[in-house]
Amino acid sequence: MSDENGVRFPKPGKTPREDTAAVMKFYKLPKAFPPAVLAEAKKVARDLATLDVEKSGRLDLRSTFIFTCDPVTARDYDDALSLETDRDGNRVLGVHIADVSHYVQPGSALDREAYRRSTSVYLCDRVVPMLPEELCNGVCSLVPDEDRLAFSVFMTFDKAGEMVARRFAKSVIRSQARFTYEEVMAILDGAGGKGGKVLLPETLDVSPRVCVRTIRAIGELAQQLRAKRFAAGALDLEVPEAEVTLDADGEMTGLVTRPYDESHQMIEECMVAANEAVAKELWANGVKILARLHESPDPEKLLTLRAEMRGLGVKMGNIENPKVFAQFLKAIKKNPLYPTLATMVLRSMKRAVYDARAIGHFGLAKKYYAHFTSPIRRYPDLTLHRQLAAYLAKKNAKVPPKTLAQWATHTSEREEIAAEAERSLLEIKKYRLLEAQLASRQVCDYDAVISKCMPFGCFVEIPELAVSGLVHISLLSNRYVTFNASDQSLSAPGGASWHIGGKLKVHVARVDFRERRIDFVPATPARRRR
Repeated sequence: MSDENGVRFPKPGKTPREDTAAVMKFYKLPKAFPPAVLAEAKKVARDLATLDVEKSGRLDLRSTFIFTCDPVTARDYDDALSLETDRDGNRVLGVHIADVSHYVQPGSALDREAYRRSTSVYLCDRVVPMLPEELCNGVCSLVPDEDRLAFSVFMTFDKAGEMVARRFAKSVIRSQARFTYEEVMAILDGAGGKGGKVLLPETLDVSPRVCVRTIRAIGELAQQLRAKRFAAGALDLEVPEAEVTLDADGEMTGLVTRPYDESHQMIEECMVAANEAVAKELWANGVKILARLHESPDPEKLLTLRAEMRGLGVKMGNIENPKVFAQFLKAIKKNPLYPTLATMVLRSMKRAVYDARAIGHFGLAKKYYAHFTSPIRRYPDLTLHRQLAAYLAKKNAKVPPKTLAQWATHTSEREEIAAEAERSLLEIKKYRLLEAQLASRQVCDYDAVISKCMPFGCFVEIPELAVSGLVHISLLSNRYVTFNASDQSLSAPGGASWHIGGKLKVHVARVDFRERRIDFVPATPARRRR
């Protein structure tokens, strides 16, 4: 099946339970690991048990208060945090990443398979991992109260939030606590938000006071870094993560939106800082790396975006200037049409890719940027670990330009395939939900926002389900409806009108899997939209 642009997409499975298999087959996602890879994984997983920390040359951080923060459903923990104060009163943030490169050696069966996959794929009912379970959920997972090998990034920040020093070390850590985002948010809020007692792990080796003070200090630093990043022109386009809930038969039962609060921001800012520190250290010292490149938007797309915004009565200013662009994004957050406006902005942006020749991230406002913090699930991070390790050991950390270029092309392609597979399965589940409503004659009204008007009707977006569809012009009014090209609106005699950003209630009228199309019908009589 394909859309009007010739883009092909997978068919659903014969039953909801078979949807995932259908998507995996369509995108040729790998299934089981080859026997040689599994055998190697079991062999290297035994390495940690025989490690002599004193003779390993690693920095022993097992007595340092280090913790992880992940979603409730997380199975692998590849990053952990710590914070200490130096003799000058500066804050030293530690970001500790699972040392996957210790177990996955270049040219090994594990390495070849990891490169082939390049990324873990997060489907709505399962994960297609880059590495076998013995590593991603075993020796490379920074679980509490277990010795784990890590690659640590230490960044020293002054009172103004400026990074004044950075250093790196292979280490051994022992996470003292595994927190969920909700638990960290309760601490950041202050004792659960309303005077309630903060619940901490019983196995905590430090005093509750030290634990709470450390997490709040990291949270404060993160907000300081976040404010500086946006002041430098970073784009604030974070969208809350939506997760599909499924029943035992694979049918979608709902869509849960995860909040993007200060606990998530804390982790993100720490990871962004570590990624930048590693990229800057290597690139600035003549070591070309697999950078995470995000280029500025094309001028033509910005012109189109400006015209669309003008049609909604939104002024953009000189958005060619990143700082002005960032100010514009901050301003539209207060607009009731923000979800629609944010979607329009995202469509105008270029996609971030891996690149061997250029470095810099427009969206994050970073001159140097690469991926370092998730080697369990991204191959580019693994390559960066190897280069940093060679650089610190004063060995040859350089990779031939041709090899870097091959890595960039392959990993970018695999990342795009993974994203498409994830989106496709989500879309199939949403279509099945609406199809089931039709079959059962269950009428569910949804709040919709008009995203585009055409001579034949208007396209609407349903924020509750994150889907879009068409309301045909014949369903808007029992009177003749006219398309107005000047302001991209529709109108009917008597004053009724429909324009981009207008709101209405709709329910589903038709679901077409073959054409990937959903038709909606107004649930209430049309009213004038101002």
